[in-house]
Amino acid sequence: MLHLAVMPYRLHFRKPAPTSRGILTTRTIWFVHAWRSEAPEQVGWGESGPLPGLSRDGSEEFGLRAKQFCAQFNDAHFDSIDEAQQWVQQAIWDFPALAFGAEMALRDLHTGAQRRWWNTPFTRGEQALPTHGLIWMDDIDGILQQIETKIAAGFTVIKLKIGALPFDQELALLRTVRNAHPDVEIRLDANGAFSPAEALDRLDALAPLKIAFVEQPVQTGMWGVLADLCRCSPVPIALDEELIAIRSPEERDALLSIVRPQFLIIKPTLLGGFAASEDWIAEAEMRAIRWIINSLLESNLGLNAICQWTSALGGAQIHGLGTGGLFTNNPPSPLTLNGNCLQIDPSLPWQLPDLAETDA
Repeated sequence: MLHLAVMPYRLHFRKPAPTSRGILTTRTIWFVHAWRSEAPEQVGWGESGPLPGLSRDGSEEFGLRAKQFCAQFNDAHFDSIDEAQQWVQQAIWDFPALAFGAEMALRDLHTGAQRRWWNTPFTRGEQALPTHGLIWMDDIDGILQQIETKIAAGFTVIKLKIGALPFDQELALLRTVRNAHPDVEIRLDANGAFSPAEALDRLDALAPLKIAFVEQPVQTGMWGVLADLCRCSPVPIALDEELIAIRSPEERDALLSIVRPQFLIIKPTLLGGFAASEDWIAEAEMRAIRWIINSLLESNLGLNAICQWTSALGGAQIHGLGTGGLFTNNPPSPLTLNGNCLQIDPSLPWQLPDLAETDA
């Protein structure tokens, strides 16, 4: 019989991390464990890490709800992993981070509990996976220094947050970067910072800088405004936070059909896991909408799984995957960063926390 359990783990940032939702110094995640009663020594691992203020299930009661979820799962007495995964999928709309962790743990158990969720050239250490260079919020000099460091390290795609500084300063900064690096791809995330009245003018101002896309230019819920922007903007529009509030396949299909964005930002932690994310991708491709996969401050466990899944999907686009270097107590893994590429080194072992001592 299959069992699930969750255990909290507190990640500590190497330095305070400024985000659009405040400065983070710690982050609590929950490791999800899956095992069979007849072989309890073989444990599949998953990770649930809702982000308060962003995730649909990011409330203070998440730990209690996760334990209740596991109790309900255990009471169902599943023997088939396929049946168990179908049950887990029922939670994707209300508890996406929890569904993500449970799906990951069950898949790990199914594939041998070796943290090889997919078998691809990347997971075997034969191919690398390029990623973007994420630029953290800072003052102008700090942002420019980060950009130069990333480009010197080999990154060909950089992503910046905009909206925290006066727009004329951000525009001047972007002109400086574009003039110095004409071939670097620049992606922007506005986090809803533009008002509906000013959004198109600001997108027009960004157009000469060859911006790849702007994520979430206005606040969520403004489908009509977004639809107009996606139709008229000279810069492609990507939806990110807009996806979080969707609670049914019908609502998802309506959003994509009405707004018609040029890109979707796919974050499995926010959308309910891999199967749910693949549903978003399938619906996007039916409408000729492109997509980029992004991680979301996962530990090395969740990051490895997302990278492996990304490699299994294939495609030539460069995604927004973390590098594992943000936390002082990130469980060591075989994932390494070489230049702008993530790669698995099979000679490096996993060093996962003790099952009884995960509240670090």
